[in-house]
Amino acid sequence: MQIDVSREVFRLAQVFTISRGSRTEAQVLTVRIEEDGVTGWGECVPYARYGETLESVEGQIGSLPGRFDRAALQDLLPAGAARNAVDCALWDLEAKRAGKRVWDLAGLPAPGPEITAYTLSLAAPEEMRAQAEKNAHRPLLKIKLGTPDDMPRLEAVRAGAPSSRIIVDANEGWSAQTYAELAPHLSRLGVALVEQPLPAGEDDALRGLDRPVPLCADESCHDRASLPALEGKYDVVNIKLDKTGGLTEALALREAALAAGYKVMVGCMMGSSLAMAPATLLAQGAMITDLDGPLLLAEDRDTPLKFDEAGVYPPDAALWG
Repeated sequence: MQIDVSREVFRLAQVFTISRGSRTEAQVLTVRIEEDGVTGWGECVPYARYGETLESVEGQIGSLPGRFDRAALQDLLPAGAARNAVDCALWDLEAKRAGKRVWDLAGLPAPGPEITAYTLSLAAPEEMRAQAEKNAHRPLLKIKLGTPDDMPRLEAVRAGAPSSRIIVDANEGWSAQTYAELAPHLSRLGVALVEQPLPAGEDDALRGLDRPVPLCADESCHDRASLPALEGKYDVVNIKLDKTGGLTEALALREAALAAGYKVMVGCMMGSSLAMAPATLLAQGAMITDLDGPLLLAEDRDTPLKFDEAGVYPPDAALWG
């Protein structure tokens, strides 16, 4: 077994801003695993919010032994970006060696397209209204918020896209008081869901507060071990491969979350179609699919995912799985 890790950069179509800062490119790590002349690959996005850097994730992958399988990998690396890229590369390798699609190996029904959210970057209200007007044809818009003065932004986006469903991502940027002040207006403005309103370490304050629309745990939910602490605070969990540490744990988290009564959102970091490809399996039947990463890029993989009015499609075998 030979593991190769390379750094790649994908330019964004425009500056992308959330409550924690702005970026103009997506920096990813691509992992290729070769065995017996067959190569599988996967992609991850190291995320500073979780203490990850390109160097630290490369180091984790470099610490792996010369031979292992997916089951062993779950104990060799913690949940996070490094394990994600390796896990997804192993799934791709297994599918190619077996001459089957990944969903067949996983015992899942053949996936179809799913409507995905399209994200509007955090900006001044008039700019967000312009973004909303430009994308008002899309059925589902996700708006990045997370400041104490977000009400004008919400109003502006709703005015710009009166027919679209809206979900809100505060990226841990609100206080309990800010959330409580905004909450009565969410239903009026047609907001379907709010992601991570409070910082993960402070979200116990959500207990006892009104939830007029479903609240989704993002930074507060990484893998199955996160679920017990979410009770009484959230209605939905956002499953991202770079948090769970790959498709293997993501599938297990989805099953456990549904069994515990949560609904599921499937999200992504800012990566290429290769990063999104495994997540299209998770997205089948999800309450919310948010796999628009490739739509925000100025460049992508040679065989990108297909997007049209039906949503995001599962990958061609030439891309992954």
